[in-house]
Amino acid sequence: MQNISARMAHRLVWLIALLPAGLFLFTVSPGDLNSTGAVLQTAGRLTGVAGLSLLLVAAILSARVPGFDRPFGGLTRLWRTHHRLGACSLILLLLHPLLLAFAAAGDGVSSAAMLLFPPLSDHATWSGWIALILMMVFLAPSFSFFGRPRYERWKRLHRLSGPAVVLALAHNFWLSRAFPPWLDITLWSLLALLAVGAVAWRFAFSRHAGRRAYTVQAVEPVTNNVVELALAPLGRRLEHEAGNFVYLTLYDQTLAIGRGEEHPYTISSAPGEDRMRIAIKALGDASRAVQSLKLGGRATVEGPYGRFFVSPDRVVRPEIWVAGGIGITPFLARMRHLRQTEQGADACLIYCVQDEAREIFAGELRDLAQAIEGFELNLHYFYREGPLSYEYLEQVCPDLAEREIYICGPGPLNRLVRDHANRAGIPESRIHTEEFELL
Repeated sequence: MQNISARMAHRLVWLIALLPAGLFLFTVSPGDLNSTGAVLQTAGRLTGVAGLSLLLVAAILSARVPGFDRPFGGLTRLWRTHHRLGACSLILLLLHPLLLAFAAAGDGVSSAAMLLFPPLSDHATWSGWIALILMMVFLAPSFSFFGRPRYERWKRLHRLSGPAVVLALAHNFWLSRAFPPWLDITLWSLLALLAVGAVAWRFAFSRHAGRRAYTVQAVEPVTNNVVELALAPLGRRLEHEAGNFVYLTLYDQTLAIGRGEEHPYTISSAPGEDRMRIAIKALGDASRAVQSLKLGGRATVEGPYGRFFVSPDRVVRPEIWVAGGIGITPFLARMRHLRQTEQGADACLIYCVQDEAREIFAGELRDLAQAIEGFELNLHYFYREGPLSYEYLEQVCPDLAEREIYICGPGPLNRLVRDHANRAGIPESRIHTEEFELL
């Protein structure tokens, strides 16, 4: 049910994003298609309308308001739709001037050149060009055109989306003639208001209104490259569910790298705990610096985001959980919650690691599995058993096809287990995956 409603929510987003293009097609008359030049002119206007509306809806989805992502199946899935909208918008807006120039070329090359590169006093046209250039600059890292970018650099570049949206709107309000004036003003003003409001919330107000203050009370080493932070609230604590994640910002003055930067981390504590716990693996410069974090430093958390479990508070139907490496954290939070609330659970956890030295929270996982009635823990070592096979899943969980399946780990493991789940006949609505991308 969760995935069905999420799928409908995503379809609704695309429907809204494509609505202006659909309305534009209703305004097309036979005269707009009576020659090659007219067809190119109409196609150029259509790509402009569709590209702008997709850009504005992508901007609206960037608001990152806690709770807004839940109907979409979590922020990760919402962000994928945001990325796809942005990519489609860029392609359409790149085609927009080219098609108009080809249409103008019927009157001569100089007409096409003048349309593309008018005098600098033509602010309407140049605002569109600058918006397009800004889009190429901030979208290129999102699609890894030049390799995977550093998270903070990617975030700083993405702030160019604000002026890009404003300039694109200015270009449209100067030159738009796609709809009757009343519809033109109403449609674009509504989308512009929502988009500018979302960008303003995302880059300005959320930093103050959406964050809670904490202090670092404990830094517990879990393995040689993983620590678990315990954060005590300095005011009202943030409420969360198992499977949620937050954006954590640390202000410890001794941090050599990452001070004042926000990064997404899964909450590993149970919802009812007084302190928020977050497990952090050294995967980059900032997370590596956190391994030696001092006590007493100030921190802020923003969220919660994400919707991994259908029923995070209890296990309603038989479930199978597959975790890889640090992907164990949402399952750990749920196990801690189940034990805290003294609930049983018909759940089978398969924890995949390279070898015994890479186990994270293995001792606590064993204790929790013994304490939770009906729970089964299986440790799968790659060095000994190879890749996680379909036969292994069937061996440890004979009623695999009847279960809800949750997968959290590296991308290759997620895809492998999803393939096994499909082979077992588990419908897509009962397959749930979680992996972090650039958020």
